[in-house]
Amino acid sequence: MTRDELIAGTRQLVDEGDRLRANPSLPSLQMWLKRSDDLLATAWGSMDRYHLAWLMVGKPKGIVRGRPMTPDEEADYVREVAEQKTAALRMSLDAVERQGMPFVGESGGVGPGDRHETGPVPDRAPNRAGLPVDPALTERLAEARRQAEAHLDHDAPRAPRPEKMQR
Repeated sequence: MTRDELIAGTRQLVDEGDRLRANPSLPSLQMWLKRSDDLLATAWGSMDRYHLAWLMVGKPKGIVRGRPMTPDEEADYVREVAEQKTAALRMSLDAVERQGMPFVGESGGVGPGDRHETGPVPDRAPNRAGLPVDPALTERLAEARRQAEAHLDHDAPRAPRPEKMQR
C-alpha cells in the first residue's frame, strides 16, 4: 500500500463514517467496521484488545444486554460506534498525511521531507532540529531521569508471596 492509497482509503472511510452517523444502519456499520479494521491493520498493524479499549471503539455507554435493541437504541449504538471509529480514522489520517509518519504497510514512498535512496524510512524518532530548545524541559527531563534511577531495584525479588496470591 502506498501513502496516497492509505490517505485516499482513510478519507473515504471517514466520509462513510460521517454518513453512518447521519443515516445509521447496523449492517452498514458492520461492513464499514470490517473495511476500516482491514485498512488500519494493513497500515499500522493489528490492534489488540488493549488498543481497542484505549480508543474506546465499540464500547457504547448504554449497551443493551439480554434483549434485542429497539430501532432507536440500534440507531444510537450505530452513531456512537461510528463516531468513535471515525475519530480513530481521523487520527490515522493526521498521522500519515500531516505528520508524515511511516507506517507498517508502506511500499513505494516515504513521508514528506524523509526521502531515502535505499528504501523506506527507518524506524526512528522524528527530526526535531528546527524546534526551539526549552531549558526548563531539559531540566525536568534530567530530574525525571534522576528519580527513575532511584528506583532501579523496583523489579528486584521481594519477600515470598502467599501461595493463594501466586497466579
